[in-house]
Amino acid sequence: MLGFLQQLGAQLGAWFYVIAGGLACAEAAIMAGLVLPGETALVVAGFAAHQGWISLWPMVAVAIGSAALGDSVGYEVGRRLGPRLRSSALGRRVGGDRWSRADDFLRRYGGRAVLLGRFTAGLRALMPGLAGMARMPYLRTFLPWNVAGAVVWGAGCVLLGYAFSASLAKLDRVITYVPLALIALAAVAVILHFRRKRRHA
Repeated sequence: MLGFLQQLGAQLGAWFYVIAGGLACAEAAIMAGLVLPGETALVVAGFAAHQGWISLWPMVAVAIGSAALGDSVGYEVGRRLGPRLRSSALGRRVGGDRWSRADDFLRRYGGRAVLLGRFTAGLRALMPGLAGMARMPYLRTFLPWNVAGAVVWGAGCVLLGYAFSASLAKLDRVITYVPLALIALAAVAVILHFRRKRRHA
């Protein structure tokens, strides 16, 4: 897997910004998160930043901006289309159960649902559209919670990938030295075993 990611990074380079940002944006904007969560792309982008293929903080900024933009687009789609979206082919694929759970979540938590929904894959794709359908005030309620969620989730996913890559590097060093240590211990054990035999003899 590590070798595959290294080959991918060498080929994509700066395209990581576009691909990861695009998937993070599309997750709520067109409900792509029901099929392909954008968080996976952001974690891989964090890995790429640690490898030096892209820069970390520009990728964090792209992740936050893309996430906030995607939710805003999803909100507008829900506000304009509303019930037609639920009865469409895409809405039927989402399923009545998911729509109902998201409705209940929004009623229970109000504006906080936008932030809390950010951290649940299915709700992350549906919540902005539901907020738009419910005519949640955009500037006063939706946007602040949307931006807060984008900052925590977007930056968190990228930094998680970065930390994961750093731990892989440490693990690689451990894997290199552990066999040598085991061989040394085995050699010591064999030497002690033969010494005991000689003493008994």
